[in-house]
Amino acid sequence: MPQLKTPAPLSIELTSPQSVNGNRAAFQSLWLLVRMQHAHDAEGGLVRLADLRGEVSDASTLRMVVSRAFRDFKAWNIEVGWGEDTQREPRFLNAERRSQGPFWLPAAEAKRLRVLVEGRAATAEEVASFLGLRSRKRRAAEPGSPPPDAVHLQDAAFWKQLVASQQAARQGRLMTPVAPMADSSATGLPVSALESIRLAGTLAATDFQRALVTLNEAMLWRRLGDNEQARRRLQALKKQRLAHHVAGNDYLGAMECIVSAWCAYTARDLPLAQSLLSGMAEDAARGLVLRHHPDVRFEWCNLWALVCRSRALGLSADDKPAAAALAEESLQRFGEALAAAFESHSFDAAQHVAANMGMAAWLFDRVGLSDLPALAHDGHADTTRRAVQWIAFSEWLCGHTDGQGRSAWNAIYLMRIARGHCRPDEQPTLAQFRMQKPLDPAAISRLAGPLADAFDATHWPARWVDVAQARLADHQAGRRRYPGLQHCSLLFEHAWYAAHAGDLKAAEQSLGVLREALPQLVPSDRAYFTESWNDTLPAELVLESKPPRRPAARKKAVGRTAR
Repeated sequence: MPQLKTPAPLSIELTSPQSVNGNRAAFQSLWLLVRMQHAHDAEGGLVRLADLRGEVSDASTLRMVVSRAFRDFKAWNIEVGWGEDTQREPRFLNAERRSQGPFWLPAAEAKRLRVLVEGRAATAEEVASFLGLRSRKRRAAEPGSPPPDAVHLQDAAFWKQLVASQQAARQGRLMTPVAPMADSSATGLPVSALESIRLAGTLAATDFQRALVTLNEAMLWRRLGDNEQARRRLQALKKQRLAHHVAGNDYLGAMECIVSAWCAYTARDLPLAQSLLSGMAEDAARGLVLRHHPDVRFEWCNLWALVCRSRALGLSADDKPAAAALAEESLQRFGEALAAAFESHSFDAAQHVAANMGMAAWLFDRVGLSDLPALAHDGHADTTRRAVQWIAFSEWLCGHTDGQGRSAWNAIYLMRIARGHCRPDEQPTLAQFRMQKPLDPAAISRLAGPLADAFDATHWPARWVDVAQARLADHQAGRRRYPGLQHCSLLFEHAWYAAHAGDLKAAEQSLGVLREALPQLVPSDRAYFTESWNDTLPAELVLESKPPRRPAARKKAVGRTAR
């Protein structure tokens, strides 16, 4: 049996002009190869893009340098790996991700390198001098030159501004309010989350702080429903992470992936959203963050559950077994998200997932998936009560979080549940429409049972039309700024309940605003409102309000909104 041929060693001459096996070599390619061997022997194996930047390239030419280096590595017959998992075989790696790094040498390849200075073996000092590592350490040790990660007094101002932005986001003040807030004069700080995070950007002193600002801005734009702006900030974040080896890089990478998946979900591209989340879970570094960082785990589980919920609802009419399996998985993931929220002591996260779980239970019941084991209680299902209690729990959490504004989603979900059993013929007359008997807030409160104290009279008037009107008034006055889907949902619920109360003029006004707001929504969400407008409102109101035309391919949907 023939023996496998051992690859020949590579002789690398560091003295100018640099060479490999006696042949002239590009300095950048040779530098990267030597840097990888040094990392393999002394630093744990990985060379990141930040190690190249400033030494052999700047941020604008990094991709070109890496591409040239790998062409040279192939010519030198040496295998080089990339990515966080140094146990993978380089021949199986995805070349499309190669330019992102980090780079490493397999052990067998590292043994082949012979680093020389004028034909003799290079010393450790000479290798460090060639790579620029010694001068870098000396600069860091000079008096009066604090290390790049040193704590500065300026950091306090940055972190204060970041907290102000996050608090404003929790209170629903996402963009510049129309009316000034009571606390603005006292603090002298911008009162909207977007303004606050941009000011935090001017105070950021480190690469990590700047990347954190970019991530938070992307998250804000996603919540505002502006996918284009969110994706621009995600692209900026990717460049920041690739150009600098910032502390917390694994966390930033994981959150970048989650926000990208949110953008896909908002655009109703469910396969892309699930693909991004799956890829994150399978990635060695990001999967580790997912397992051990409760905030990241909450975001991942909550979004995965929402994707499963949407897929289950879409399949319920054609493939009941597949829909039931997805519905079960959705409820399971919501449960894991809730546990992660409490693990991280985040009532804000917990109230979101509690409401999502309640609405999922109700929607599954609506499409004939009420016999799920997860929805059974004492041998039978009481889905509406269970749904209301989860949403009431969400509202209770809102009321017990300092500075937390009340959730518009909770009101929207409960108003839909309250009228969920009202199913008249399409385009009923006003008289037929008003004969329907939706559950009133008092009845919903009774269903909430021990959680009924979440519905105080201040935030929950006795009529649904007043519940919707109060939240719309907050939006119009600038006390809160609801993103497009929430705003449209409140407008439709107000129109429905105003019409039910006989106030067609108020209903027409809300529908007029809704018509102007609909173009900002994705097509599937527009279709939901178009169908509901044409089919569930009284004929007299439909005639006067001139609803949007139905799409050519008409397809009804159930409950497309999500948080």
